[in-house]
Amino acid sequence: MDPIKVDFSKKGSGAAKEIVIPPERAALKIILSTIGALLSGALAYYLMLPALNFKDIEFYYLIAITIAAFVLILVLLTRAPKHTEYIPYIKKKAVVPIILAAILAAVLLVGFLVSSVFFRARSYSRIITVNANGNFEKEIPEPDFATIPKLDEDAAANLASRALSSLADKGYVSQFTVYPAYTQINYKSTPVRVATLKYANIIKWFTNRAEGLPGYILIDMANENTKFVPLDSGMKFSPSEHFGRLLKRHLRFEYPTYMFDTATFEIDDEGNPYWICARIDKTIGLFGGSDIVGAVVCNAITGECEYHSIQDIKEKPELQWIDRVYSSSLLMEQYNYYGAYQQGFWNSILGQKNVVVTTEGCNYIAKNDDVYMYTGVTSVTSDQAITGFVLINQRTKETTFYRVDGAKEHTAMATAEGLVSDLGYKSTFPLLLNINGMPTYFMSLKSDDQVVQRYALISVKDYNKVKAIGVSVGQCLENYIDVLKANNIKVEDIDIPDETTVSDPDKTEDITLPSTVTDIRSAVINGNTVYYFKLSGGNTYYSISAADAEEAIIINVGDRVTVRYQDTDATDIIPLKSIKLSAPAAPETTAAAPAA
Repeated sequence: MDPIKVDFSKKGSGAAKEIVIPPERAALKIILSTIGALLSGALAYYLMLPALNFKDIEFYYLIAITIAAFVLILVLLTRAPKHTEYIPYIKKKAVVPIILAAILAAVLLVGFLVSSVFFRARSYSRIITVNANGNFEKEIPEPDFATIPKLDEDAAANLASRALSSLADKGYVSQFTVYPAYTQINYKSTPVRVATLKYANIIKWFTNRAEGLPGYILIDMANENTKFVPLDSGMKFSPSEHFGRLLKRHLRFEYPTYMFDTATFEIDDEGNPYWICARIDKTIGLFGGSDIVGAVVCNAITGECEYHSIQDIKEKPELQWIDRVYSSSLLMEQYNYYGAYQQGFWNSILGQKNVVVTTEGCNYIAKNDDVYMYTGVTSVTSDQAITGFVLINQRTKETTFYRVDGAKEHTAMATAEGLVSDLGYKSTFPLLLNINGMPTYFMSLKSDDQVVQRYALISVKDYNKVKAIGVSVGQCLENYIDVLKANNIKVEDIDIPDETTVSDPDKTEDITLPSTVTDIRSAVINGNTVYYFKLSGGNTYYSISAADAEEAIIINVGDRVTVRYQDTDATDIIPLKSIKLSAPAAPETTAAAPAA
């Protein structure tokens, strides 16, 4: 049994004090406890990745874990639960950690108080600057229906999963899935969503990590085309990586004090992949008023990072390709502060004079080659109507409010679904368009498999009577114009989109190609069945709808066909002008092997 060492060094008089009995080799146990606490803190830091910043709540969690680890390890080393005589010693050595924890708790409490909207309501209302005098008819151009987005995120996800079939030809069967984030950007003046891949599981990561993620998926929101874009060198940094290549960990070690919003995937004008990692700062007190002060642009292939202030992102021409710095959730939060606290905290609770909030959801429109978040604005007591809507630039935070009385987005969605109630289609969240100078909701109507089947146009103001649907955008617009005229609304010249032209108008040379069909796939798009044929000698698919070529319905794998298409630089999917059987299919025929 260890000899009992009693500390009789009591000073002063009064109540009896606990006898402090230090354990054997007490100094060594303190050192080991300190080392163990530091190692525990290091492990927690590696896993949690908090910013080393007093404005980050997780930083306080890290310190608390380290303090608790010191006390726990000391308890275990002294075996205090078994040797209760050492408990006074544990209490004595825990005084400093407890004081430190109390200081941190006090800082947290004061920080929350000085950041509270109760005390700082006016400051919260000024986080975002709003131009409240927007002129919808003059400032929102009438749409080019050839480029307006027709897909929402769910429909884009459905198309993205189909693009994974391209990986089979590259030897990547079942190695990757789509990372569930689809950033909407403007790419070469076209609205697209981009999505990266992720490893199917940890085993697939081990077998593919040397090459990285082989490419990304590009989804054209206007023509509903999707393609897989291969990269010469794979992406080594992403949220699906592990250890030092995990994007969040890579950023944390590069910028240990920065707080980041969720990183978004974008491509520059040359198609190079990047992660845009917005840097957050707390601008009110210690924990309130989240705002963006800059962004780290991280090359997804090399991991090279470069920080830019928000002012540089707004002004420098070489950074204009960046479309999304401010997340939609942050922008809606800031606008809700603006709408609630213009006249102080108590007015937002009691009188609620001029108090407004955003509606439930948002969408995105392109304007001047930037992406703007759109959401309706309604009074806090309103159920179905909006007082207007707000457009916010996701790169610069330029914000404009447009006063329009009318239906909320979900009311318009229900109206559109009612027009096809017999078919059971579901509406996408509306896109706001300027048609004939009138704010108009545009929606796609999807079947359960997330395939767009119809389109709807509904007046924001007169949603009960000015509404139309169609199997194509052109037909829907024609029907909408008829409804406008029927309601004695003057209609200016409106161009009806020509949806029969599929090929590139700059290419005039037709190519006629005889070959053998090696694979056939099909999809229902806009109510039409589209067939995709792969021919021997290559991996390209050639597409044509049954409405344009009835013969496509009876073509089988192994048939000899002659296809005609317009010369194009496309390599994944080429639209056909025609497809003809060269010879009827023989019974029990097998697919011809691709030419060497």
